[in-house]
Amino acid sequence: MHRSKRFREIEKLIDVTKSYTLAEAIEILKKCPPVKFDQSVELSLKTGVDAQKSDQQVRGTVSLPNGSGKHIVLVVFARGEKVKEALDAGADYVGNEELLERVKNGWTDFNAVIATPDMMRDVGKLGKVLGPRGLMPTPKAGTVTNDVAKAIREVKAGKIEFKSDKHGVVNTLVGKLSFQSDKLLENILSLLNAIVRAKPATAKGVYLKSLALSTTMGPGMKIDISGIADIQGGKE
Repeated sequence: MHRSKRFREIEKLIDVTKSYTLAEAIEILKKCPPVKFDQSVELSLKTGVDAQKSDQQVRGTVSLPNGSGKHIVLVVFARGEKVKEALDAGADYVGNEELLERVKNGWTDFNAVIATPDMMRDVGKLGKVLGPRGLMPTPKAGTVTNDVAKAIREVKAGKIEFKSDKHGVVNTLVGKLSFQSDKLLENILSLLNAIVRAKPATAKGVYLKSLALSTTMGPGMKIDISGIADIQGGKE
Protein backbone atom coordinates (compact mmCIF):
# COMPACT_ATOMS: atom_id res chain seq x y z
CA MET A 1 0.00 0.00 0.00
CA HIS A 2 1.42 3.37 -1.02
CA ARG A 3 1.50 5.96 1.74
CA SER A 4 2.03 9.64 1.05
CA LYS A 5 5.21 11.39 2.19
CA ARG A 6 3.11 13.40 4.64
CA PHE A 7 1.60 10.23 6.12
CA ARG A 8 5.05 8.66 6.51
CA GLU A 9 6.31 11.77 8.31
CA ILE A 10 3.31 11.66 10.68
CA GLU A 11 3.99 7.98 11.43
CA LYS A 12 7.49 8.90 12.66
CA LEU A 13 6.04 11.31 15.22
CA ILE A 14 3.54 8.95 16.85
CA ASP A 15 3.78 5.73 18.83
CA VAL A 16 0.38 4.09 18.24
CA THR A 17 0.81 1.87 21.31
CA LYS A 18 1.15 4.85 23.64
CA SER A 19 -1.36 7.09 25.37
CA TYR A 20 -0.26 10.72 25.53
CA THR A 21 -0.96 13.59 27.89
CA LEU A 22 -3.08 16.37 26.39
CA ALA A 23 -0.07 18.71 26.30
CA GLU A 24 2.06 16.08 24.48
CA ALA A 25 -0.71 15.35 21.97
CA ILE A 26 -1.20 19.04 21.16
CA GLU A 27 2.53 19.54 20.55
CA ILE A 28 2.75 16.47 18.27
CA LEU A 29 -0.32 17.53 16.27
CA LYS A 30 1.33 20.93 15.79
CA LYS A 31 4.53 19.25 14.53
CA CYS A 32 2.70 17.22 11.86
CA PRO A 33 3.40 18.37 8.28
CA PRO A 34 1.13 21.33 7.54
CA VAL A 35 -1.72 21.56 5.06
CA LYS A 36 -3.00 24.62 3.19
CA PHE A 37 -5.68 25.58 5.71
CA ASP A 38 -6.04 26.09 9.46
CA GLN A 39 -7.17 22.66 10.65
CA SER A 40 -9.81 22.16 13.33
CA VAL A 41 -8.81 20.30 16.49
CA GLU A 42 -11.45 17.75 17.47
CA LEU A 43 -12.05 15.73 20.61
CA SER A 44 -13.68 12.30 20.70
CA LEU A 45 -14.73 11.02 24.12
CA LYS A 46 -16.18 7.56 24.72
CA THR A 47 -18.45 7.62 27.75
CA GLY A 48 -19.72 4.70 29.79
CA VAL A 49 -23.40 5.61 29.50
CA ASP A 50 -25.99 3.20 28.11
CA ALA A 51 -26.74 5.21 24.96
CA GLN A 52 -29.92 3.20 24.29
CA LYS A 53 -31.58 4.68 27.40
CA SER A 54 -33.18 8.10 26.91
CA ASP A 55 -32.26 9.16 30.46
CA GLN A 56 -28.57 8.55 29.76
CA GLN A 57 -27.97 11.11 27.04
CA VAL A 58 -24.93 13.29 27.68
CA ARG A 59 -25.85 16.78 26.57
CA GLY A 60 -25.00 20.34 27.47
CA THR A 61 -23.28 23.55 26.44
CA VAL A 62 -19.96 25.16 27.27
CA SER A 63 -18.42 28.51 26.46
CA LEU A 64 -14.91 27.73 25.23
CA PRO A 65 -12.73 30.35 26.97
CA ASN A 66 -10.73 31.02 23.80
CA GLY A 67 -13.55 30.56 21.28
CA SER A 68 -13.91 27.74 18.76
CA GLY A 69 -12.12 29.46 15.90
CA LYS A 70 -15.06 28.54 13.73
CA HIS A 71 -16.62 31.28 11.61
CA ILE A 72 -20.18 31.49 12.89
CA VAL A 73 -23.01 32.28 10.47
CA LEU A 74 -26.01 32.78 12.73
CA VAL A 75 -29.71 32.62 11.86
CA VAL A 76 -32.30 34.01 14.28
CA PHE A 77 -36.02 33.30 13.94
CA ALA A 78 -37.93 36.17 15.54
CA ARG A 79 -40.77 38.64 15.07
CA GLY A 80 -41.45 42.28 15.87
CA GLU A 81 -38.96 44.22 17.99
CA LYS A 82 -36.83 41.09 18.46
CA VAL A 83 -35.80 41.32 14.78
CA LYS A 84 -34.01 44.65 15.32
CA GLU A 85 -32.58 43.42 18.64
CA ALA A 86 -31.07 40.38 16.88
CA LEU A 87 -29.62 42.43 14.02
CA ASP A 88 -28.12 44.97 16.43
CA ALA A 89 -26.51 42.12 18.40
CA GLY A 90 -24.75 40.76 15.32
CA ALA A 91 -26.99 38.04 13.87
CA ASP A 92 -26.30 37.34 10.20
CA TYR A 93 -29.87 36.52 9.12
CA VAL A 94 -33.04 37.39 11.00
CA GLY A 95 -36.66 36.84 10.05
CA ASN A 96 -39.81 34.75 10.30
CA GLU A 97 -42.11 33.41 7.58
CA GLU A 98 -39.87 34.24 4.60
CA LEU A 99 -36.76 32.92 6.34
CA LEU A 100 -38.58 29.76 7.45
CA GLU A 101 -39.64 29.13 3.85
CA ARG A 102 -36.09 29.66 2.61
CA VAL A 103 -34.69 27.06 5.02
CA LYS A 104 -37.58 24.68 4.31
CA ASN A 105 -36.62 24.84 0.62
CA GLY A 106 -33.10 23.68 1.41
CA TRP A 107 -31.01 26.79 2.18
CA THR A 108 -28.41 25.82 4.80
CA ASP A 109 -25.56 28.35 4.51
CA PHE A 110 -25.39 28.83 8.29
CA ASN A 111 -24.06 26.90 11.28
CA ALA A 112 -25.95 28.24 14.30
CA VAL A 113 -29.66 28.90 14.98
CA ILE A 114 -31.47 30.84 17.72
CA ALA A 115 -35.24 31.25 18.02
CA THR A 116 -37.62 33.12 20.26
CA PRO A 117 -40.13 30.85 22.07
CA ASP A 118 -43.08 32.16 20.02
CA MET A 119 -41.35 30.97 16.83
CA MET A 120 -40.75 27.39 17.92
CA ARG A 121 -44.04 25.96 16.66
CA ASP A 122 -42.96 26.97 13.14
CA VAL A 123 -39.24 26.27 13.60
CA GLY A 124 -40.13 22.76 14.79
CA LYS A 125 -41.41 22.02 11.30
CA LEU A 126 -37.84 22.41 10.01
CA GLY A 127 -36.74 19.29 11.90
CA LYS A 128 -35.75 17.40 8.75
CA VAL A 129 -33.40 20.21 7.73
CA LEU A 130 -32.04 21.35 11.12
CA GLY A 131 -32.14 18.06 13.07
CA PRO A 132 -29.54 16.04 11.12
CA ARG A 133 -27.13 19.01 11.27
CA GLY A 134 -27.54 19.42 15.04
CA LEU A 135 -28.97 22.92 14.59
CA MET A 136 -32.43 22.63 16.14
CA PRO A 137 -32.72 25.30 18.87
CA THR A 138 -33.48 24.05 22.39
CA PRO A 139 -34.20 25.82 25.69
CA LYS A 140 -31.59 23.61 27.42
CA ALA A 141 -28.87 24.87 25.08
CA GLY A 142 -30.01 28.47 25.59
CA THR A 143 -30.89 28.82 21.91
CA VAL A 144 -34.63 29.20 22.50
CA THR A 145 -34.87 32.47 24.40
CA ASN A 146 -36.39 35.93 24.47
CA ASP A 147 -32.99 37.37 25.40
CA VAL A 148 -31.71 37.03 21.85
CA ALA A 149 -28.91 39.58 22.28
CA LYS A 150 -27.30 37.59 25.09
CA ALA A 151 -27.67 34.29 23.21
CA ILE A 152 -26.10 35.81 20.08
CA ARG A 153 -23.12 37.17 22.04
CA GLU A 154 -22.54 33.76 23.65
CA VAL A 155 -22.69 31.84 20.36
CA LYS A 156 -20.42 34.32 18.58
CA ALA A 157 -17.94 34.19 21.50
CA GLY A 158 -17.54 30.41 21.27
CA LYS A 159 -20.42 28.78 23.13
CA ILE A 160 -20.84 25.26 21.75
CA GLU A 161 -23.31 22.46 22.33
CA PHE A 162 -22.16 18.88 22.88
CA LYS A 163 -24.12 15.64 22.95
CA SER A 164 -23.44 11.92 22.88
CA ASP A 165 -24.27 9.88 19.79
CA LYS A 166 -25.98 6.47 19.67
CA HIS A 167 -22.72 4.84 20.82
CA GLY A 168 -22.27 7.14 23.82
CA VAL A 169 -19.46 9.06 22.10
CA VAL A 170 -19.13 12.85 22.25
CA ASN A 171 -17.39 14.32 19.18
CA THR A 172 -16.80 18.05 19.12
CA LEU A 173 -14.58 20.87 17.91
CA VAL A 174 -12.28 22.41 20.54
CA GLY A 175 -10.43 25.03 18.49
CA LYS A 176 -8.02 25.52 15.60
CA LEU A 177 -4.48 24.18 15.23
CA SER A 178 -3.21 27.76 14.98
CA PHE A 179 -4.30 28.43 18.58
CA GLN A 180 -1.50 28.67 21.15
CA SER A 181 -1.02 25.33 22.92
CA ASP A 182 -2.12 26.66 26.32
CA LYS A 183 -5.29 28.12 24.77
CA LEU A 184 -6.19 24.76 23.20
CA LEU A 185 -5.53 22.99 26.50
CA GLU A 186 -7.74 25.48 28.35
CA ASN A 187 -10.57 24.91 25.85
CA ILE A 188 -10.27 21.11 26.14
CA LEU A 189 -10.31 21.13 29.95
CA SER A 190 -13.34 23.46 29.97
CA LEU A 191 -15.19 21.07 27.68
CA LEU A 192 -14.23 17.97 29.69
CA ASN A 193 -15.33 19.61 32.93
CA ALA A 194 -18.68 20.50 31.33
CA ILE A 195 -19.11 16.89 30.17
CA VAL A 196 -18.38 15.67 33.70
CA ARG A 197 -21.03 18.05 35.06
CA ALA A 198 -23.48 16.72 32.47
CA LYS A 199 -23.10 13.11 33.69
CA PRO A 200 -26.59 11.52 33.77
CA ALA A 201 -27.73 10.63 37.29
CA THR A 202 -28.55 7.08 36.18
CA ALA A 203 -25.13 6.38 34.59
CA LYS A 204 -23.26 3.52 36.28
CA GLY A 205 -19.59 2.52 36.34
CA VAL A 206 -16.74 4.42 34.71
CA TYR A 207 -18.07 7.54 33.02
CA LEU A 208 -15.05 8.70 31.01
CA LYS A 209 -13.75 5.62 29.21
CA SER A 210 -11.40 6.77 26.46
CA LEU A 211 -10.33 10.00 24.84
CA ALA A 212 -8.73 10.87 21.51
CA LEU A 213 -7.57 14.15 19.99
CA SER A 214 -7.22 14.73 16.26
CA THR A 215 -7.04 17.38 13.55
CA THR A 216 -9.00 17.61 10.29
CA MET A 217 -6.19 16.09 8.21
CA GLY A 218 -4.10 14.64 11.02
CA PRO A 219 -3.89 11.49 13.10
CA GLY A 220 -6.07 10.49 16.04
CA MET A 221 -4.06 10.39 19.26
CA LYS A 222 -5.01 8.36 22.32
CA ILE A 223 -5.04 10.44 25.50
CA ASP A 224 -4.21 9.17 28.98
CA ILE A 225 -7.34 10.18 30.89
CA SER A 226 -5.89 9.17 34.27
CA GLY A 227 -3.34 11.97 33.91
CA ILE A 228 -5.94 14.73 33.70
CA ALA A 229 -6.23 15.90 37.31
CA ASP A 230 -8.84 18.56 36.51
CA ILE A 231 -11.47 16.02 35.49
CA GLN A 232 -11.00 13.33 38.10
CA GLY A 233 -14.62 13.87 39.10
CA GLY A 234 -15.48 11.86 36.02
CA LYS A 235 -13.69 8.76 37.23
CA GLU A 236 -15.27 6.13 39.42
